[in-house]
Amino acid sequence: MKKLEIIEFFLNERSKQDSKWGEQNHDVFKWLAILGEEVGEINKAALENKYDEIINELIQTGAVVIAMIESLERNKNK
Repeated sequence: MKKLEIIEFFLNERSKQDSKWGEQNHDVFKWLAILGEEVGEINKAALENKYDEIINELIQTGAVVIAMIESLERNKNK
């Protein structure tokens, strides 16, 4: 898988997240909890040796990181 394909997966997942949850404006601690939960799902998939699930969870985690940066930047002066 090439870098541009991976980035496209992240952006597609971000669109899904926005459709499902709308704009999210959490503080850094809530974002870290969400991120930690996603990393936990990667760990679980790895422990269960489920390659496709690992990739899927990595994509979701990458999209969460993007959402986190968007939110923190959007709200940094509030």
